[in-house]
Amino acid sequence: MSTFEQKIAELKQNGTYRILPINEGPCEAEIILNGHKVINLSSNNYLGFANHPRLKQAAIRAIEKYGVGAGAVRTIVGNMSVHETLDQVIARFKHEERALVFQSGFACNAGVIQAITEEGDLIISDELNHASIIDGVRLSKASRAVYKHSDMVDLERVLIEKRNAFNQVLIITDGVFSMDGDIANLPEIVKLAKKYHAMTYVDDAHGSGVLGHSGRGTVDHFGLHGQVDFIIGTLSKAIGVVGGYVCGTHASIEWLLHRGRPLLFSTAMMPAAAEAIIEAFKMLEETTEYTDRLWDNAKYFKKLLLEKGFDIGHSETPITPIMIGDEAKTMLFSKELLKRGVYVSGIVFPTVPKGKARVRCMVSALHTHEMLKRASEIMFITAKEMSIV
Repeated sequence: MSTFEQKIAELKQNGTYRILPINEGPCEAEIILNGHKVINLSSNNYLGFANHPRLKQAAIRAIEKYGVGAGAVRTIVGNMSVHETLDQVIARFKHEERALVFQSGFACNAGVIQAITEEGDLIISDELNHASIIDGVRLSKASRAVYKHSDMVDLERVLIEKRNAFNQVLIITDGVFSMDGDIANLPEIVKLAKKYHAMTYVDDAHGSGVLGHSGRGTVDHFGLHGQVDFIIGTLSKAIGVVGGYVCGTHASIEWLLHRGRPLLFSTAMMPAAAEAIIEAFKMLEETTEYTDRLWDNAKYFKKLLLEKGFDIGHSETPITPIMIGDEAKTMLFSKELLKRGVYVSGIVFPTVPKGKARVRCMVSALHTHEMLKRASEIMFITAKEMSIV
């Protein structure tokens, strides 16, 4: 164990050691964190659904009807009627042929990628794809290649060099990149996939509930329904609950029911979660007010940060990084902000490359303009003291 003690000591020495903060209540725009009330700028709860009364009531109804657990994997007796309904609700909302729910977004990527590729195939992945995609690729027996971030010239170079040497080729990208907030060039990726007879796979964890009409995602944002082979989403961010899903054709979903390992070897989603998620999609189908409020807040906050001289990178979404670079300074900035009433998490290696450290601000529909203005002022004063701006 001395090896791990030494590694922990190194983290402390270089300023990147962290202690898990404790949230003492629901995930809201303001929370009680470690005993103090702070403005929360670190949550993925984009639309404010995590503590919404309608979702809570739906979950309670499901507990009364189904109990607290599914009791088995979906392929045995854990496939309850509420799970089947949820699959159908997601497919309808996303305008796709069929959908299948997994226990988490991470489990979805880990289970789907290895099931749809095999030895003799090639996976081509954006260099900034999420860790769950990277791990999912590692679980596959397919060969792999990486293209420069959102660089379509480099993607085509890989396709030209390697396409003819493999059976199936799968191009994988995030829809919205979680650390920088930029959007994938999905139209060009689809165009190249058609040209070189490749399949496409989009992880829309940060696009679902954010982009497109009433949050239908990156595919809807670009009008590409029916042209992306696999669309992955999470149910724990904008939807506010837990779980992940994949949309695809009838045949591809049938295959995943037989080869998606998390479905085969892990108990199905809690029925209360499934019922709450169904309610969330009902709310999105009823109105665009939640996504409208989210984008209004995001644009307002970005404007405030830019006026104060912060470097917010190339963000095109509510994900708003403040680029700092130095890892120790980034973590210290985050700690100082917390002391002053703003919680925004520091992001350092290995989550981002060394030299690219930043704090990542996550704006939600729950924030008021007054909260965001107050947070930006605290951030500016602190950054000035630390020579960040």
